[in-house]
Amino acid sequence: MIKVIHSVKVGIALVLVSLFYLLDPLYEEVGDNAMWAIMTVVVIFEFSAGATLSKGINRGIGTMLGGGLGCLAAILADEVHGRISSAIAVSTSVFIFAAAATYSRLVPSIKRRYDYGAMIFILTFNLVVVSGVRADEVMKLARDRLSTIGMGFAVCIFTSLLVFPMWASDELHHSAATKFEKLACCIEGCLEQYFQTVDEKGKTVDFTTCMTVLHSKSNDQSLANFARWEPWHGKFGFSYPWEKYLEIGEDLRELAVTIFSMKGCLQSPTQATSTLKQSIKEPCELVGLSLAWTLRELGESITIMKKCRAKVLIFPKLQPMKLELSRVPFPSKVGEASENGEGVAIASFLFQLMEMVEKIEVLAQKVEELGELAGFETK
Repeated sequence: MIKVIHSVKVGIALVLVSLFYLLDPLYEEVGDNAMWAIMTVVVIFEFSAGATLSKGINRGIGTMLGGGLGCLAAILADEVHGRISSAIAVSTSVFIFAAAATYSRLVPSIKRRYDYGAMIFILTFNLVVVSGVRADEVMKLARDRLSTIGMGFAVCIFTSLLVFPMWASDELHHSAATKFEKLACCIEGCLEQYFQTVDEKGKTVDFTTCMTVLHSKSNDQSLANFARWEPWHGKFGFSYPWEKYLEIGEDLRELAVTIFSMKGCLQSPTQATSTLKQSIKEPCELVGLSLAWTLRELGESITIMKKCRAKVLIFPKLQPMKLELSRVPFPSKVGEASENGEGVAIASFLFQLMEMVEKIEVLAQKVEELGELAGFETK
C-alpha cells in the first residue's frame, strides 16, 4: 500500500509540473525551461519527505554555487586577452574547483549529507564555465533555469509533505523499536532448541530476523541522515537525538552477533549429554526469559516514547542474572569428565549468555539516555 501511495504522489507531482507546458499562460512565462522543472521532479522526488528535502536542498545549493562561481570564472576568462590565455584560465578554474569539490565528496561528514550537492556543483560549474556563452547571456540562462528548478522543487515539497507524508524519522523510530522484539524471539528460540529433549528434536531457530538486524547499519544511517532534514512533526523536533538511535543500533548489532554465535553451540557436533543440559536448564532458562523480557521492555519504551527507568526497573534484574550464571555448576565441578569436550560445550553456551547480559545492560543504559535527550515521558 505504501508503495502505491508513493507512486501516486510521483504521478501527482509530474502532472502539476507538466502544467508549465500544458497551460499557455504558464508556458509563455517559462518557455522551454519548463523541462528543467520536470527533470527536477523526476530526479529529486524520493520515498520519504526527508530524502526529498535532502536532495532538493542539495540540488538548489549545488546549482546556485556552481552557477555563480561558473559565471564568475566565465567573466574572468572573458577579461583575459587572447584565445589561448582564455582557454588556460577556463581550464585552470575547472581543474581547481572540480578537484576541490571531488575531494570534499571523500570527506565522510560531507559525503553523508552533501554528496549530491557536491556532484551537482561540479556538473553545473563545468556546464557554465565551458559553455562559451557570453557572460550576460550566462546570467540570464542561469536565472531562468534556477527559477524553473525552484518551481519543480516547490511542487515536490508540496506533494511530499502534504499528500500522505512518509517520514524517515518515523521509519527509523519504528525500525529501532522492532529490533528489540526480533532479538528477544531469537534468544527464546536458542534456549528452546538447546534444551529440547530427544522427543522434541527437529525444532530449529530461524536466524533470519537476527540477520536482518546485523545488516541494518546502512539503512539506519540513511534514515538518520534523512530524518535530520525533516521539519518538526509529531514528537520529532529539529534537535532530536538521531545519533543516539545509531548508537543503539550499533549495540543491537553487537548483541545480534552474540546471539548468532550461539548457532555454533546449537549445531556443534560436540554436544553435552541431556543429563548435563538438564542440570543447567532451569537457571539458564530463567536468565534467557529475563533477557527477552528486558529487550521487550526497552523496545516498548522506545515505541511509546516513555522513559524505561533502567536504574530502577532493569538493572536490579540484570545484576542477579550474572550471579545466577556464575553459580551454574560446570561438568568438572560435578565430577564429569571434560576430555570429550562436553565441558567446553557447556562453558561456551554459558559464556554466550553472560555476554548477552552485559550487552543488554549497555543497551538499557543507552535507551535511558535516549529517553532523557528526547524528552520521553515518565511511565
